Amino acid sequence: MKFTLSWLKRHLETDASIDEIADMMVRIGLEVEDISNPADALSAMSVGHILRAERHPDADKLQVCTVATKDGEKQIVCGAPNARADLKVAYAPVGAYVPGIDVTLTKAKIRGVESFGMLCSASELEISDEHAGIMELPAAAAVGTPLADLLDIDDPVIDFEVTPNRPDTNGVDGVARDLAAAGLGKLITPTPVPTDGHFPCPIAIEIDDEEACPAFLGRVIRNVKNGPSPAWLQAQLKAIGLRPINALVDVTNFLSYDRARPLHVYDTSALMGTVRARRGREGESFLALDGKTYSVDADMTVIADDEKVLGLGGVMGGEASGCTEETTSVLIESALFDPLITARTGRRTGIVSDARYRFERGVDPAGVESGMDLAVQMILEICGGEVSDPLLAGSLETAREAITFPPNEVERLTGLDVTEGEKEDILLALGFEVSRGGTWEVTPPTWRPDIMGKADLVEEIARIHGFDDLPTLPLPPMPSKRQLDRPRWLETMARAGFAEAGYLETISWAFCEDQAARLFGGETAPKLSNPISSDLGRMRPSPLPGLLAAVQRNAAYGAREVRLFEVGAGYPGDAPEDQMLIAAAVQWGAGAKTWQRPPREPSVFDAKALALEILGRLGAPVDNLMTFAEGPPHYHPGRKGRLSLGPKTTLAHFGELHPTVLKALDVSGPVIAVELYPHALPPSKAKGPSRPARQTSKLMPLRRDFAFVVDKAIAADTLLKAVRGADKALISEVHLFDIYEGDGLPADRKSLAVTVTIQPKEASLDEAAINALSAKIVAQAEKAVGATLRG
Repeated sequence: MKFTLSWLKRHLETDASIDEIADMMVRIGLEVEDISNPADALSAMSVGHILRAERHPDADKLQVCTVATKDGEKQIVCGAPNARADLKVAYAPVGAYVPGIDVTLTKAKIRGVESFGMLCSASELEISDEHAGIMELPAAAAVGTPLADLLDIDDPVIDFEVTPNRPDTNGVDGVARDLAAAGLGKLITPTPVPTDGHFPCPIAIEIDDEEACPAFLGRVIRNVKNGPSPAWLQAQLKAIGLRPINALVDVTNFLSYDRARPLHVYDTSALMGTVRARRGREGESFLALDGKTYSVDADMTVIADDEKVLGLGGVMGGEASGCTEETTSVLIESALFDPLITARTGRRTGIVSDARYRFERGVDPAGVESGMDLAVQMILEICGGEVSDPLLAGSLETAREAITFPPNEVERLTGLDVTEGEKEDILLALGFEVSRGGTWEVTPPTWRPDIMGKADLVEEIARIHGFDDLPTLPLPPMPSKRQLDRPRWLETMARAGFAEAGYLETISWAFCEDQAARLFGGETAPKLSNPISSDLGRMRPSPLPGLLAAVQRNAAYGAREVRLFEVGAGYPGDAPEDQMLIAAAVQWGAGAKTWQRPPREPSVFDAKALALEILGRLGAPVDNLMTFAEGPPHYHPGRKGRLSLGPKTTLAHFGELHPTVLKALDVSGPVIAVELYPHALPPSKAKGPSRPARQTSKLMPLRRDFAFVVDKAIAADTLLKAVRGADKALISEVHLFDIYEGDGLPADRKSLAVTVTIQPKEASLDEAAINALSAKIVAQAEKAVGATLRG
């Protein structure tokens, strides 16, 4: 949002400087992004006087001018056709920067003749688009007068960011109101004067869908004389980057910025029958004012007559009914359009307009009538003509409910010491109605849709009184119970574990497209009613969709191996309890060939090892976890698993992702994945932030190898647990190092070779003790899985 200082002073009587105004805007929550002054670009330019103009000896189209300047007489070579003696001109000296051609002037030789400066056109100084010749200044202008003073363009421009909750500050009057409430001047916004009509409105106006367009107010002005708008109006529009078009259009553009009230004007000669607001129909299209043709559909609000679409309501009008200098009769539209429909239409068409920007944030419903009154008043003053009676389709709901407001709420929530008189003065200055009593009844103005409750009133009083006065108080001490820190500790330990394992952390959207949600079991994941993008329409059931999208992007850029993880929320269902913390990781690619190892694709066993490593960091009893060869359908059948603390408490899923899932997401496989559920780990199983001291022994460990023959259906993990349980005090580790099937074994049997590490604690073991322990191991294996020693 931009406005000039002179524009602000149409609404605010103040002697404050531009810097004071900007500082106050920041204090009251209007974030100033930039202040610029067009006069600064012309600081080096001044009035010159051409004393003589002679033809260049070596160029027919150049003249050698002798110019009287503030620096004395200067010789300047000029190619403008209107350069002549006794002309007052815009003189730029050597060393000046000319913005329109992006050049800093130096002393030059042009076809052998020295030139000391430049005589400038309006376009070269970015004052206007005029470039046919150099500027011709008034004959009475004194030589040496600063050009900015002569042209009266010393008018700073403020550019500030409008927050979505303050649509009223899309108008200069809204900014002036805030500044006046903060004590920086007196609000003098002119009150619109209703104009009596001279005849009934000849254009019928109807609304077919009051949800899309609750109100449409129209008035016709006939016998207008359209043409260029007055110089003051053109200057204000140019200063904020708008191009003047003609008086009728310029008035609507001016009021859009002046009062945050978008309007539109139609040439009545292009209208056929009734003008109505309705939904679009398949197959309809129109040529818009930006020169592009847009198709419309039933999700869009259109303004149409009996034959054609005239424009998109609240977004942009059409070329066919646009006003030109030949227009003699005009229909003025002042309407309300639904913000969500307007926003969706803008996103779908890609149209960015001032009208869309304001309507999708909400406009003042009371501004429908006052905006019309202002437009009629300005058009009659500038273009003449006679106006019809107003014609309203739909209805205007401008009543606001009062908010019960205890005045001591300001002190309770902010600690500010504000007198009741100041509270009332602030609210009244901002346009609120106040009825005082034990508790106050405060009615918000129609232009403040963001005011919903008493906390909003507290914020208004606090920001105008001054956030700088907020007292500084120490925070109360945080609870020290470890249980309150456990969720954060679990997240931190999971992140640290993945990072140490060589994985890089990502942070992706908590949303994903509908197809991705369904691929990962999110059929009931919450669906967004107003997504920020069409491909982010559902809450993600798991971080995996975002991780796979990152894998695909990295692979497209030539990565050979990708290891990524994310610890964040998943939303597999739409109930509050369905939200859960998931620590997920993916690995893709064989990696580059090195002298240390050949390229190798990751497997389900890599996924299991990673899951066990992270769960171990979280305090899970990894030696006692149960492994099941099962998992969600997005994993590869036969190459997936589940780690559980008992049959029901699932701590992790792991494995290769299903090829159909990868194909749907355009990711080449294989990809291994891990999904951990840290909060499923019971508190009693977590070791907590502090771990017990490591128990070590001064005695050397012993290692014995055993080759067991078991049924092929027996999982290796089941055998390892049985062996480990033979003597938990002495056996510190059991490791599988070989699997054999084939010659010498029955078809339904396999050999599992394990290394058992025996760690004595008190004294070294003699041969008899070692043999006794070996016998216990064999007996335990036989009892648990029917294992026999391989002969």
